[in-house]
Amino acid sequence: MMNKPLIISDKNSQSLKIKKQVLKIFKNKSVKKSNVVIVIGGDGFMLQTLKKNKKSKKFFYGINSGNYGFLMNKFSKNLLINNLEKSKMISISPLEMSVSKRNGSRKCLAINEVSILRQSRQAANLVIKNNSKYIMKKLVSDGVLVSTPAGSTAYNLSVHGPILNLNSKKISIAPISAFRPRRWTGKVVSDKSKITIINLNSIKRPVSAVADNVEIRNAKKIVIKVQNKIRFNLLYDKSNSLQKKIKIEQIRKETY
Repeated sequence: MMNKPLIISDKNSQSLKIKKQVLKIFKNKSVKKSNVVIVIGGDGFMLQTLKKNKKSKKFFYGINSGNYGFLMNKFSKNLLINNLEKSKMISISPLEMSVSKRNGSRKCLAINEVSILRQSRQAANLVIKNNSKYIMKKLVSDGVLVSTPAGSTAYNLSVHGPILNLNSKKISIAPISAFRPRRWTGKVVSDKSKITIINLNSIKRPVSAVADNVEIRNAKKIVIKVQNKIRFNLLYDKSNSLQKKIKIEQIRKETY
């Protein structure tokens, strides 16, 4: 049985240009795989699309029209059908962030990371717990970042957090510009952990909690855990899988 994929794109000119070419390719052709959604854009647009479809069982194939496109595939007009047919699936679960603040609470999903960031010129004073055990009784820093394996090569890597293998069943906790204790480099914990972060001084030293690109300001308490009830199915070209991209980042040397 042959199927027509659903094609959606970001609204920038490059994405719309690629979408026009993809629509032309599938005008008279189909693919064997069913329930495929072709997402044209950058990583941010893919994250946005996945969260909008968190209850969907569809398979998402990204085509990059942005910069690096870690969650995306490179567009090839001549090889698109073949690449889709031979693509490999990676299934990932997001983090669920529950934020308590003075006027209520709110939940958000994060596929890459949850960032706790100071809102003022003063450093944040944070308590970090893993279930009932303290990881840090008082961290003075610009913030802290909790990352999934899929997001460990993004913001997490920039703050010197570890790169995690996709099948590691771990999450990373990394400080952002730690001041006290100055030499604390973070911790890797099980994906079954429930991470609780408490702002010790929410009036004088307010912090915001950011799930990927969704910000909640004036957070008092943040609870983070892997939401295993949600699975996002991503398709990658056989020659450029997400695992391969992660391995490349592990050995990459920066040039200046």
